[in-house]
Amino acid sequence: MPDQTGNGNTILQGLPDQLFVLFQRLLPERLLGRGVYWLARQRTPWLRNLLIRSFIRFYKVDISEVEHPEPAAWEHANAFFTRALRPGARPLAAGANTVVSPADGRIGELGYAAGNYLIQAKRFHYRLADFLATDDASVARFHDGATLTIYLAPHNYHRVHMPLAGQVREVVHVPGRRWAVNRRTARAVPGLFAANERVILWCENPAGRFAVVLVGAMNVASISLAWTGEVAPGKQVTRSRYPADVPHLAIPAGGLLGQFNLGSTVVVVAEKGLIDWDAGSIAGRSVRMGEGLGQSRPG
Repeated sequence: MPDQTGNGNTILQGLPDQLFVLFQRLLPERLLGRGVYWLARQRTPWLRNLLIRSFIRFYKVDISEVEHPEPAAWEHANAFFTRALRPGARPLAAGANTVVSPADGRIGELGYAAGNYLIQAKRFHYRLADFLATDDASVARFHDGATLTIYLAPHNYHRVHMPLAGQVREVVHVPGRRWAVNRRTARAVPGLFAANERVILWCENPAGRFAVVLVGAMNVASISLAWTGEVAPGKQVTRSRYPADVPHLAIPAGGLLGQFNLGSTVVVVAEKGLIDWDAGSIAGRSVRMGEGLGQSRPG
C-alpha cells in the first residue's frame, strides 16, 4: 500500500525507522529532485499519459473531483499533480472567524506550542525561532500559540490555501535538506522540520499574526506561490517583504497561497490567543481543505 501519511516513499515502508533514515542519508537528494522535476514536466504525449494514468491507478486518485480528468487535458504530469478541482469540490466551512484546513491530508500534530517549542513527535521538539528562521524576540508573541501540522499524501490535492483571512507581509525561503516528511521520519530525525527546505509566509490581520509554512521533502522538486510562481532555490535564506496595502496579497480564508510540485507538509503557527481549536480537531484525523478546525478571535 502507498504511504498515506507522508510523501509516498512506498519502497521503503518495510524498513525500521532508523534504517529508513539511513537509506535517505545515502540518497543523492538534489539529483533525485532534479530528475523528478525533469520527468514530471515531459510533454511527449505517450509518456505524459503513461505517467498520469499510472499515478492515478497506483495512488487511487479520486478522478470524480478533478476539473479535467483526461490525461490529454494536462500539459505534463506535474500539471496533473498540482491539479485544480472542479468548482464546489472543497466548500469552505461557514463562519467569519472559522479557521479552515489549508490543505488536504492527515493531521500530524494539532495543539499549542510548549513555550518556544513545537512538537514534532512524542520524543522530539524543535524551537520556534529555528523553524521560522528568526530570533527569539521575534517569536515571543507565538509562545504557547496554536500550531497545526498536516501531512500530504501523494493522492491528496496539493494546493495550499489560507487558513484564515490575512495579509501576506513577508515570504522567507530557507534552504535545507529534503528528508521524507512523514510520521516515520518525524519519529527518527530530531528537528526535522527545522532542517528541511521550506517557504515561510508571514501573515497578519487585525486580530494578530500567523505563519503558514510549506515544508519541502524528498521528491519535492519545487514550491510555487500563487503570485510569484516557482520559488527560486538558493544557498542562503532569502526574504521578500511587502507593504500592508498590496491588494492581491490580502487573501481571504480558503484563498490560494501556492502548491507543492510533488508532496509534503504544511505547518500553521499562530500567536498566542489568536486561534482556539475545536474539540473534534485531533491528530491522526484526515481533513480536506476548507474543513473547519477552529475559531480565531475577532479583529
